[in-house]
Amino acid sequence: MATTYDATTALIVVDVQNDFADPAGSLYVRGGAGVAERCSAEAWRASQSGAFVAYTQDWHPESTPHFAKDGGVWPVHCLAGTWGAAFHPALQVLGPVVRKGTNGEDGYSGFTMRDPITGETTATELEGLLRDREIRRVVVCGLATDYCVNATAIDARRLGFATEVLEDAIAAVNLQPGDEERAIDAMAAAGCTFGEMAARSAARAAARRAAE
Repeated sequence: MATTYDATTALIVVDVQNDFADPAGSLYVRGGAGVAERCSAEAWRASQSGAFVAYTQDWHPESTPHFAKDGGVWPVHCLAGTWGAAFHPALQVLGPVVRKGTNGEDGYSGFTMRDPITGETTATELEGLLRDREIRRVVVCGLATDYCVNATAIDARRLGFATEVLEDAIAAVNLQPGDEERAIDAMAAAGCTFGEMAARSAARAAARRAAE
């Protein structure tokens, strides 16, 4: 069924940035540009229904243990102030932006950052933005399914929010075969549900009617 929105719901758009969504990006996720377009359309629909819309954005310094060149696992990506860190041009930004990884942390979840050396976690301002607006339910979309979407959705459940993942507005890195499926299973095990955009839901309903 199509995802619904109201004033107690927030749409969280995760990391729809050039380095992930553009083929020229350093960590391109296949299908990322399409995700950007769908997230933009969904943000507009959510805002028109009175929902709160927030965005997360990787925003890394030049050197961080998060990067392979400094001992981590990832190529350099989303350097603060660069083209790669900017939101994809297909994405319309309709709400506040929460930047993560700003001091070199691992910034997988929109809610928390983790020091890659000590393991210490610190909160971003995202939870506060939601609590201030008395949000009870969140819908998560963006990039990538098996990393930042997964971590954000599971953190939202840990913090007590009813959490829905928009299946047709996410895409996976699949660094290892099966990563996407494992991420979906982990989100489901954490209590997340899965929805779809209104256009896809209507198309499926039409197809069912045509087949009857």
